Amino acid sequence: MDSIQIIAAGPKNVPYSGALYAGDFIYVSGQVPLNESKQVVGEDIETQTTYTLEKIEALLAKAGANLNHVVKTTVFLTDMKNFSRMNEAYGKKFKEIYPCRSCIEVSQLPAPVQIEIEAVAYFPKK
Repeated sequence: MDSIQIIAAGPKNVPYSGALYAGDFIYVSGQVPLNESKQVVGEDIETQTTYTLEKIEALLAKAGANLNHVVKTTVFLTDMKNFSRMNEAYGKKFKEIYPCRSCIEVSQLPAPVQIEIEAVAYFPKK
């Protein structure tokens, strides 16, 4: 466990971490477009995608990394009809080399939002 460090704890009374350093990788738990007041940010998928990726970016920054270090994401959508619009917003946040990605439609998410994204970044410790 010496090679595992908490970057960000999860919410109080919830048994998960928001982000962990494990070896040379950073694992970011699924993020949704809720602000600090637990309010949904954006009504459209583009805004929700952008805000969710900004939350991931902020967690990575706590370890000194950024979105350029992301090697894998998993995107959960409540409606696959939003895929192309999500993909357009997603593509504005990432530069080549793009991370590997899976996208899955789910019937619902743990918050009243349209998207959840988890990420894995490769960022060797100095």
